[in-house]
Amino acid sequence: MSLANSRSRQEGPARGRPRSEAVEHSILEGVMKLLEEGVPLSELSIERVARTAGVGKATIYRRWRGKEELFVDVLRAAEPPDPELPGTSMRDDLIVLLESLRQRGLVTRSSAILHNVYAQMKSSPKIWAAYHATVIDPRRRMGTDVLRRGQLNGELRDDVDIDLLNDLFVGPLLVRSVMRPDAELPEDLAQQVVDRLLEGLRPPAP
Repeated sequence: MSLANSRSRQEGPARGRPRSEAVEHSILEGVMKLLEEGVPLSELSIERVARTAGVGKATIYRRWRGKEELFVDVLRAAEPPDPELPGTSMRDDLIVLLESLRQRGLVTRSSAILHNVYAQMKSSPKIWAAYHATVIDPRRRMGTDVLRRGQLNGELRDDVDIDLLNDLFVGPLLVRSVMRPDAELPEDLAQQVVDRLLEGLRPPAP
């Protein structure tokens, strides 16, 4: 699995010296190589990653504060990048957000390594907390921000709970991609979910 240009697809706080894309690529590929060989997360260490990547431990620590941050970046690099919202309407933004979830579901299904790593990650509180804080929470905020803008623009009723509504939009994609790995993920799934829910959520016509 290629992780080329992985960090350029993501934004994050600068750590240490100016980055070398070649060095970071080597480190991320080193982690993925170990995972492909079946090394469990619990047995991965900065020392082992450094040996595999052919770099010193200090090189890794200049870029990541620990293996939790490093693993999160590896997972993010293996996923599709976060979407850029068109901003043309709440409906259009929601479809783009849900389509990114559908794409992640397809990637996870096609990668036995990622599927295995996600399962292991949940048993590691520190890694799961880091992933939640740097990946899940920002994606959730994107969804709630879109819905709040929709309320302000009159595209959405003002009597709905935004947090609950965000779960209602995201839920079908998560169920199909995670809890029902045999379920279909058709190309128009995001549009179907958004349009069906919005039928009952738009303000009444004046």
